[in-house]
Amino acid sequence: MANILIADDNRQIASVLEEYLKKEGHTAFVASDGQEAVEMFRKLRPDAVLLDVMMPRMDGFAVCREIRRESPVPVIMVTARGEDFERIMGLDIGADDYIVKPFSPGEVMARLRAVLRRMDRGIAGARQAAALGNLEVDLDTYGARVGGQEVALTRRELELLYTLSAHPGKVFSRENLLESLWGYEYFGDSRTVDSHIKRLRAKLEPFSPRGWELKTIWGVGYKMEAKGDER
Repeated sequence: MANILIADDNRQIASVLEEYLKKEGHTAFVASDGQEAVEMFRKLRPDAVLLDVMMPRMDGFAVCREIRRESPVPVIMVTARGEDFERIMGLDIGADDYIVKPFSPGEVMARLRAVLRRMDRGIAGARQAAALGNLEVDLDTYGARVGGQEVALTRRELELLYTLSAHPGKVFSRENLLESLWGYEYFGDSRTVDSHIKRLRAKLEPFSPRGWELKTIWGVGYKMEAKGDER
């Protein structure tokens, strides 16, 4: 099973998550502040991180930035505040998911299982790469290039781009993308998909010329297609 780092200065919440992780067969490690979380991450190299936003010494956003400089490990951020700007900030700096307190421990475990399944598929499966025109997306190296130029994407943005690029012309509903990438349906929020698409477009926009287009199918979802492809 997996080694999971819990970073939360609320000992009661950390203890509940620790117990649930143990019940699912995982090994849990607990950090009570941001600085300790970074130090433990570098020492333990866990398989996933449950990261509180509001912590002493270093907040969760700063911790996530430090982790992303070194690793694509799954990070699920947990916060007592649910403002959209905080959720967007967390996703922008590379968090894989965002949960607002009070939460059900079962929900946290479901989301954790989803990110761990994706990691397992990436390790055990065949090479996962897609090409569309001058766009190349490679999940094995977690890299994306347009015309040979590297595009700086978060792990989730890259997985989203790969899913769309590997099936040019196919329309994916928001629910399809939530289920296949986030691994859950009931807890999903379609705005999560829209936020990732918006950031993905902004990062791809500077690269020109492009022989492909990320299109919105109004009322349905999104698709990637080669320019001139009328499917």
